[in-house]
Amino acid sequence: MNITDLIGESTEYDKKQALEVRKPKSWCKSVSAFANGIGGYLIFGVADNNDILGLEDAERDAEIISEQIKERLNPIPNFNLKFYKTEDNKKLIILEVYPGEQTPYYYDSDGSLTAFYRVGNQSVPATPSKLIELVLKGSATSYDSLKSKYSFNNMSFTKLKSTYHQKTGNQFDESDFESFGIIDSEKNLTNAGALLADESPIKHSRLFCTRWNGLDKAPGIVDALDDKEYSGGLINLLQDGTDFVINNSKKIWKKTSDGRVEMPDYPERAVLEGLVNALIHRNYLEVGSEVHIDMFDDRLEIYSPGGMYDGTKVQERDLLHVPSRRRNPIIADIFNRLKFMDRRGSGFKKILGDYRIHPLYNSSKDPMFNSDNDSFLLVLKNMNYDSSSYKKSGDKKSGDKKSGDKKAAIKTTTKTLSQYEKILNYMEKDKEYGIQEFCELLQLKESRTREILKGLLDYENKIEAVGLKKNRKYKLL
Repeated sequence: MNITDLIGESTEYDKKQALEVRKPKSWCKSVSAFANGIGGYLIFGVADNNDILGLEDAERDAEIISEQIKERLNPIPNFNLKFYKTEDNKKLIILEVYPGEQTPYYYDSDGSLTAFYRVGNQSVPATPSKLIELVLKGSATSYDSLKSKYSFNNMSFTKLKSTYHQKTGNQFDESDFESFGIIDSEKNLTNAGALLADESPIKHSRLFCTRWNGLDKAPGIVDALDDKEYSGGLINLLQDGTDFVINNSKKIWKKTSDGRVEMPDYPERAVLEGLVNALIHRNYLEVGSEVHIDMFDDRLEIYSPGGMYDGTKVQERDLLHVPSRRRNPIIADIFNRLKFMDRRGSGFKKILGDYRIHPLYNSSKDPMFNSDNDSFLLVLKNMNYDSSSYKKSGDKKSGDKKSGDKKAAIKTTTKTLSQYEKILNYMEKDKEYGIQEFCELLQLKESRTREILKGLLDYENKIEAVGLKKNRKYKLL
């Protein structure tokens, strides 16, 4: 018998071989965590290796479980106890704990209160920021709806107004400040308003962007090729972040019979969705951390403070069926009005979908999602990266031969990429070109021109060679 035969395909469950009467914390912490999250099941009579052992006196254990929950949990969560008898007459207890609305649910150990929440398959004590988040949830409010310590009269919202007009065609009226949740009914600036102001006064709402030289952050000849630190309102951060990615990536293309097909390093919609998710769903109660974009030769990583709002691990979820749970609902609603996102929680689907329609897609290029109790990481693969031609930034020469290789990698600088593009724009489909035509086109000597053509031929895979070396011609693939 499998666990799923008892509770179905649930990711939220815990199991105990027997009821530990003298150590109620060993299982009551799971009750607290389930009530503080999305609910779950606690099964008594199952060993850690999932062997069904059964309970000696299930009826007595059930009474103790019920009494301990009422005595040890504050407030008392909604739960359901039921028995389960196996085919060989072993009795189990299945305790179902429902998600609570009066969070946080504390475990009371002789007057010492501790709230727990789920991180993967563990129940851990709530961190200070998580505890505040649970208090806000229990009071049916959120961080972004709270009154800020800043004055609305000292803030400007020209970026919000202009973006709203550009996206919707409508003017932003004074009454919209309250209807959008930027100010409350008493005209106080909310945290959402402070985050959206042109010059946001919330200092930890920043974006750090770095284009690293190579495949990691290890030092080489040049550690970083570009880095920026952005501050300001969330709309500015979103636009600055997407601009940074565009400026530090390239877009290749190929001709077709009726035009050309563009193949960017990173699908632009996937980058936008990833950054929107990072800015909207981050935990702004984490004061000592910011959103980061780290670009490497083969990938782009977007990091944001705060894990999944419900405490689950995204890598253990079905990405196509993750329900929308919003940590900052006011900001999410405003971004929806600005058409940067929708309310249906389809961000993961859009990121995966944009990759799968890319002309160079294969399963190895799928985006990767990872989260823990206090962070979320999205990894987007560079669709145009070819690992076979990679040379570490710390090596003596980018053009050195690899061990066992017959061909040397051509150093791909910005100038070289420009020369590639010039050649490809010059060439026409099904027409052959000799080396001297390219020498005249690039105004270079024959030796250097052959190196550039070699890069297009061997590594970029854009052209093909026709004929023997002495009289070789080149044409578009």
